[in-house]
Amino acid sequence: MNLTLDRERFVSTMKAQAEIGGTDGGGLHRLTLSDDDKEIRDWFAEQMDAEGLDTRVDTFGNMFGRRAGTDPDAKPVMIGSHLDSQPYGGIYDGALGVIAALEFVRTLNDEGIETTHPIEVVNWTNEEGSRFQPAMQGSGVWAGVLDIEAEYAKTDADGAVFEDELERIGYKGDEPCEPPEAYEAYFELHVEQGPYLEENEKEVGVVTGVVGFTWGAITFYGDADHSGPTPMHYRKDALVAAADVITQIRRIPSTLGERTVGTTGYVDVKPNSINIIPDEVTFTWGFRDPEEEIIEEARSRVLQEAEWAAEREGIEWEFEDRMRVSPVHFADRTVDAVQTAADDLGYDSMRIFSGAGHDASYMDRICDTAMVFAVSENGKSHNEDEYTSWDDCYTAAQTIANAALTIAQGDGREDGE
Repeated sequence: MNLTLDRERFVSTMKAQAEIGGTDGGGLHRLTLSDDDKEIRDWFAEQMDAEGLDTRVDTFGNMFGRRAGTDPDAKPVMIGSHLDSQPYGGIYDGALGVIAALEFVRTLNDEGIETTHPIEVVNWTNEEGSRFQPAMQGSGVWAGVLDIEAEYAKTDADGAVFEDELERIGYKGDEPCEPPEAYEAYFELHVEQGPYLEENEKEVGVVTGVVGFTWGAITFYGDADHSGPTPMHYRKDALVAAADVITQIRRIPSTLGERTVGTTGYVDVKPNSINIIPDEVTFTWGFRDPEEEIIEEARSRVLQEAEWAAEREGIEWEFEDRMRVSPVHFADRTVDAVQTAADDLGYDSMRIFSGAGHDASYMDRICDTAMVFAVSENGKSHNEDEYTSWDDCYTAAQTIANAALTIAQGDGREDGE
């Protein structure tokens, strides 16, 4: 028998969360540790309290709510995502996974269904990495990948310190930011943020893993000079070197793999005047792919291009690695639980590899993990045009709830258990 969520309540709750930090363009501007982030956290804590969950907040602001299981020795099944948003992003990114987790617990309570394993709902701190870098910060610290003191010291563009802002909004909790025990499984629902489900006319995505990625920055140091009298052969133009490499960042992926992507999303030019030859340019690279070797090759290639560009212009350069996450391939039993749920519910699904990073990437280090994707119309995300129909939201929520229930009931156990 399949679990059936209350569609009207689910949609209503999604609309309610979207009002906190909502924009005039129908999107969401709810940056990490902002006043709106405090408001949505307070709201979410009230929702968890209303369902009788045992709530806690750790020292990095990650929020958890636990529903007890019948076996005191059984490991918890965690389900959730994040409530922070991109600047002027969409209302579904992250929030859909948290609200689906909340509705899952509500439905269990409504139906009086007990689970062998405890159910734990989670809201991770700063998944987006838009105000403070890096992304997936809360889950990264919790999983032991990122150092908490180093992350506390991070600052935003205005110089605000992460730890100070966490304390300001009242969400530096008392619980250690680490797993308090072993976990059975982790499930996360997210919008696809890409076009593949829609292009293939599928209703839901069974995610088999998450791409790895490398982020970094390159800085070229040229000589500032007057743009009029300075002959071309005298120039040491940092922007020309940067432009050469940025062009290659666009071209490198096509030589490596079908799923390889590369992006320059940030450029800082100094002195940034129409009448002065640029003497310092910093720009970023970002490469993603499902395979570790291809990511490493992309990074190596862009640094080689930078060295050649610097030689051509006769200038100095340096680089900084900013983030590195390995590709993740989810465990068969959790992926199979999602596939079985989609099949049993009669949904037309496809297996898909995530092209974006998610908290599930770090959670896979802790326990067996799986994700569900909802259809993204036109593949749009990280802007106000992000759209997933309520039907597609509900389909994905139904799928992840039934997959999580399967594991929480003790089905789909690990070999040897």
